[in-house]
Amino acid sequence: MAEKKQVEAITGRDEDFARWYTDIVKKAELIEYTSVKGCMVIRPYGYAIWENIQRILDAAFKATGHENVNMPMFIPESLLQKEKDHVAGFAPEVAWVTQGGSEKLEERLCIRPTSETLFCEHYANIIHSYRDLPKLYNQWVSVVRWEKTTRPFLRSREFLWQEGHTIHATAEEAVAETERMLDVYADFCEQSLAMPVIRGRKTDSDKFAGAEATYAIEALMHDGKALQAGTSHYFGDGFARAFDIQYTNRENVKTYPFQTSWGVTTRLIGAIIMTHGDDNGLVLPPAVAPVQAVIIPVAQHKPGVLERCGELRAALAKDFRVKLDDSDNSAGWKYAEYEMKGVPVRIELGPRDIEAGQCVLALRHNGEKRTVPLETVSASLAQALEDVRSGMYAAALANREARTYDCATVGEILSTLEARGDGFVRAPWCGDEACEDEVKEKTGVSSRCIPFGETLAPGSRCVCCGKEAKHLVYWGKAY
Repeated sequence: MAEKKQVEAITGRDEDFARWYTDIVKKAELIEYTSVKGCMVIRPYGYAIWENIQRILDAAFKATGHENVNMPMFIPESLLQKEKDHVAGFAPEVAWVTQGGSEKLEERLCIRPTSETLFCEHYANIIHSYRDLPKLYNQWVSVVRWEKTTRPFLRSREFLWQEGHTIHATAEEAVAETERMLDVYADFCEQSLAMPVIRGRKTDSDKFAGAEATYAIEALMHDGKALQAGTSHYFGDGFARAFDIQYTNRENVKTYPFQTSWGVTTRLIGAIIMTHGDDNGLVLPPAVAPVQAVIIPVAQHKPGVLERCGELRAALAKDFRVKLDDSDNSAGWKYAEYEMKGVPVRIELGPRDIEAGQCVLALRHNGEKRTVPLETVSASLAQALEDVRSGMYAAALANREARTYDCATVGEILSTLEARGDGFVRAPWCGDEACEDEVKEKTGVSSRCIPFGETLAPGSRCVCCGKEAKHLVYWGKAY
């Protein structure tokens, strides 16, 4: 973080985290509120971040064999009702269309909260033989969920997302797909968003409606609260049976296929803000920053400065998203503006720099300044952007490690959180849902996931009842 607070209009992050977050999304011009509660305008700068997220993930999906499709936004009520667990899980959040034009509809239509039922209807029409499998589909759309409490990006009534939907001949293929896509999400978060995540399986009480298993990546925000950054679901053949999707296998026998779905949303923009932002505004990972480097002319009224800055911009624009701010605002104003916008690197170039054949690179995440030769500025900028990414990741990981607490009893959870603040609590669990509920009721932390690659210590006892533990669980307060 830069030493001096440049933007006084932002509430201090440690003073009031919620207000700090709202200040940033407004003053960095990411969103604007609308007359419909819980719905927001994603402004160009905010949407550009989403476009970069979309570009990177879409390439990863296509590299793993997925194709993009587009399903309708309306779901007939009778179609939604076909999978009882699924409809029960979404019923409280569904928005309904009951009238078209001046006429009341014979059957009300759900505005999609998710599209499993639409994909199932489609699969039933196009899948007949084992030769038709697998289908690896994805769509980029908006969905509607009638949330009671809303906050920009984190919970809104309409939001943007991608939802992958695949269907396979065997359970093994479907499980492998579920796990593969969770890894795609985790790698994206860690490499492109510089945000460390815990990969794991949700408890049965917290799995997706209609799923046999839900896997998730969980991130820890700067304030110690958890955020579910992405999910991947294995459905088994439950949806196929409900929608009578059958195909003829290689033995010429009619059988049911197995399905998955997986998705991430514009919530990731909120995660970026809360993981990396500071008292001066956004701190954006280079991979998704709309502007990776901004060139600020110093003493731009002097002969040759703007011309040389323009040449530098043209040279760097071949490999980077770079902007030249040649407005008549002061250099100090520009420094503060691009601090607020979270631009990863600021390039300063003035008469003395030009004479010396150099420029100054200022790194947003830590305020470090580097003087580099103009003739090698492209390579220096590439290195600086990687240093920004790795530095952001290291800071986020250090925050998570400092805020991860091992606890053995409910009382220990309470005393640890009171003394050290919110964070991940790592504690054993017997597998009984009653104990899971009791931990949440008494401490305020809910189960986040059963982590992959971490095992229980020998003799571990449940954090709640003291019986033999079956799982190690990450618990936490969540957005």
